[in-house]
Amino acid sequence: MKYWRDILLICAGIVVGSLISSLTKGVKGLSWLSYGQFFGTKQPFTLDLGVISVTFGASIDITIATVIFVILIYVIGRKIIK
Repeated sequence: MKYWRDILLICAGIVVGSLISSLTKGVKGLSWLSYGQFFGTKQPFTLDLGVISVTFGASIDITIATVIFVILIYVIGRKIIK
């Protein structure tokens, strides 16, 4: 049960951090929150076997706001939900 709680808190932190990152992108003094790095494939890789076609692709966009809010929500959430 604790495993699902941790996954939920991390996902909530990612969502809130991404929202804050996109909202502060053009705001003077807060634009540093949207600074980050993109990892992954730009174009998905498709494997066509004739009978079945499978497409692979993954990407992660990590920003400062995402890291801050994942940690913040995780710590506060573990204290609230026991």
